[in-house]
Amino acid sequence: MKEKKEKKETKPSEKRTKPGQAPSIRFKVKVQEELMKFLIAQLPHKNRNNIKTMLKKRQVLVNGTAITQFNHLLKPGQTVELSRKPGKAAVHLRGINIVYEDKDLIVVNKNAGLLTIATDKEKRETVYSMLSTYVKDENKNNKIYIVHRIDRETSGLMMFAKNKEMQELLQESWKQTIAERSYLAVIEGKLDPPEGTHISYLFESKVFIVHSSQDPEKGQKAITHYSTLKSNDLYSLLKVNLETGRKNQIRVHLKDLEHPIIGDKKYGSKSNPIGRLGLHAWVLAFTHPITGKKVRFETSIPSSFLKLF
Repeated sequence: MKEKKEKKETKPSEKRTKPGQAPSIRFKVKVQEELMKFLIAQLPHKNRNNIKTMLKKRQVLVNGTAITQFNHLLKPGQTVELSRKPGKAAVHLRGINIVYEDKDLIVVNKNAGLLTIATDKEKRETVYSMLSTYVKDENKNNKIYIVHRIDRETSGLMMFAKNKEMQELLQESWKQTIAERSYLAVIEGKLDPPEGTHISYLFESKVFIVHSSQDPEKGQKAITHYSTLKSNDLYSLLKVNLETGRKNQIRVHLKDLEHPIIGDKKYGSKSNPIGRLGLHAWVLAFTHPITGKKVRFETSIPSSFLKLF
């Protein structure tokens, strides 16, 4: 009886589609590893090119979300599903990918160097302007509404509302709605200890530089949690979670810790090995204000970050 049970646990589960069709296959992730390594182990009859083709066709889903990056980091407990049919192609605009959309909101993954919205000094194409054009192509009366922002130099996940009601719902209940906002940061050197929490009070100068103080009277309270994922003699890759969302918070707090983010000359960095700021909005998880459904989006670690390790 025991031997039969063990055999059943190692066998991938099958999810039936329509009668007469081959089933999709599901695997449970037991250890943290990259997606390609996991698939090679689970699919010995397929080579790397076969697997890359499946990824390109969006036939590999992790917890229900199609993943195209071979270096996507899997975590224990996640489910990897192999679909029979190619998935629906993601919408690509210049510098941004739409990773989720419904009638109320849009979640995008933006490239570094792209501004969220135009300013008095910066009028070039922005995430906001491109999404506005995108929704108006469907209906000229459609609009996009800002919910939150990330720095121009930062890549990663952002959310926009498609109507005023959704914008207000998200902004009024932001702390209760957002379950996780995780960033990846590549810093100079190693943190000691490798994980912790930093708290200070942030205020902005007239020249738009954010300063940190331990005086509560001087600014807004900012709380940043961090842990080291990888490190070598020169750099460390951190997972950073925001408890508060102040302007330039991560950048300023890592400067406080004397380990600035690479490429961040504004806040003390002396190195720029990847030609950009080493900060990426990695995970965004929240409860949908309308449906009540819990949704979670996770991007792959930028390859330029991983190459340093």
